[in-house]
Amino acid sequence: MIDSAFLLDDAQMQQFIVDGYITVRADYPPEFHDRIYQEIETVFEHEGNIGNNILPRIPQLQKVFDYPAVRGALTSLLGEGYIMNPHRHCHLNPPGGKGQHWHKDCYVFDHNIRHPRFHWVMAFYYPQDTTEDMGPTAILPRKQAYKTVSHTDPQHASEQALPLCGEAGTVMLVHFDSWHRATPNRSTRKRYMLKFQFARMQHPQAPSWNHENRVWQPVANDANPAVSMDVWNWLCGSTSLPGTDVEISQPAQNGELAHLKAALRDGDEKVRGEAAAALGAMGMVAKDAAPNLVEALHDESETVRLNAAYALGNIGESVVPVLIDAMCEETLTAIAETTAKTPDNAHGTNPTAGYAAQALSVVGSPAVPALVSVLDHAHWWIRAMAVDVLMKIGPPAKAAVRALMERFNDEHWWVRRNAIEALGVIVPSSPDAIPLLIEGLGDADYRVRRNAAITLAKFGQCAEKAIPALVSALDDEDRYNRFYAASALRPIGTPTAQDALVDALFAARWCPITTRDNRY
Repeated sequence: MIDSAFLLDDAQMQQFIVDGYITVRADYPPEFHDRIYQEIETVFEHEGNIGNNILPRIPQLQKVFDYPAVRGALTSLLGEGYIMNPHRHCHLNPPGGKGQHWHKDCYVFDHNIRHPRFHWVMAFYYPQDTTEDMGPTAILPRKQAYKTVSHTDPQHASEQALPLCGEAGTVMLVHFDSWHRATPNRSTRKRYMLKFQFARMQHPQAPSWNHENRVWQPVANDANPAVSMDVWNWLCGSTSLPGTDVEISQPAQNGELAHLKAALRDGDEKVRGEAAAALGAMGMVAKDAAPNLVEALHDESETVRLNAAYALGNIGESVVPVLIDAMCEETLTAIAETTAKTPDNAHGTNPTAGYAAQALSVVGSPAVPALVSVLDHAHWWIRAMAVDVLMKIGPPAKAAVRALMERFNDEHWWVRRNAIEALGVIVPSSPDAIPLLIEGLGDADYRVRRNAAITLAKFGQCAEKAIPALVSALDDEDRYNRFYAASALRPIGTPTAQDALVDALFAARWCPITTRDNRY
């Protein structure tokens, strides 16, 4: 367990929630990072970019992410038991490098649906001092929840970019859905950046950082305060924040609501966005504005749409029927975006949850019965989206477990994949699910098999009956599925599981000093 002295505090967590990044440092002596830099140089010169194998090739990199300050920050953001994904990449930006356009990364060839309640974090590590002229990675702060930016070409974009610079040993932890890019390298020096990915394994039950004040402290110029507060509440283990109900007298309430409803139709985008944000802060008091907020889900401004969605979610149960209809409509309307290769969905695998879908996740448990009723919808994508919303709700959606298990045999792989993922979040220890998850390990689709292994990894010793299937999965044709099968065997902990795991790891052992020039 990490020493609490290295965990983040409330202010740092809230900064990450709003800005989408935080900086930490693996504060080893300079020669430690210089040695990593020199080894990277050797690898690139003699072997080229070796992709995922950069870690076994340079195992000292593990010490960067084992450094107490780095582990403490990752634990704070992702909870105890987070995992390092086997996908990692060493990015070289050489002198004269032109940089990239703004984009979002894919979830390692899986089909996760993007949502502000983040389960993944990217880590960018610099093994050398990195200044702005060396082409550092840059991000667009506070845009992680947005599907679009003004322009993906940085020459035409209006957002304020933030170059992530720092001394050797700097580690930037970034919301996985952040817009980012390599900037032009105008220097005469090479810039290496090692990108690693980390994922949460358990739904947050309580704060995993040095937590003192449960009340959200508003951040200046936050264009989406209700989104930020929802993520904070979720990370704290609750979807409601004590002491934030707005007390307004009836006459004042009527006057304020009338003003804000009118402002939702203002010609100024900023006015509309602030009106929707103000309604979001009013919670159930804003229920009379629900029709206006539903209309605002189609506003031309993404800021307005996001704020309207979270305002509707904060109203609660009374808006569930209209949100279900809106979710079905937006899901079918945007189906072309589901697999389209766009800057925010580069591989056509990771669309962003629709606004009504996000609103339903904010509503939480009162929305569960209606979402379950949609699981029999004729269209696979609506079923998949409804399952994803239940996953985002988490343990409060426990009443949906039986219906989710029935979706394990859905005709569409994306529904099966989502149902298995949702079960692992909602009840990560149901014995009744083990036979179904074992079947999932043999599914024809690699994404279903992958999520069956990830879910079994959350079951611990309860998954003992899955050992033979997991051993078989160690030979899966997909490299990431093999990793997750090993990850599931490890917490089972029985001699049989440990022997199978050790045998597989010894057979696959990588020797970091064996190269084509030093073969024996």
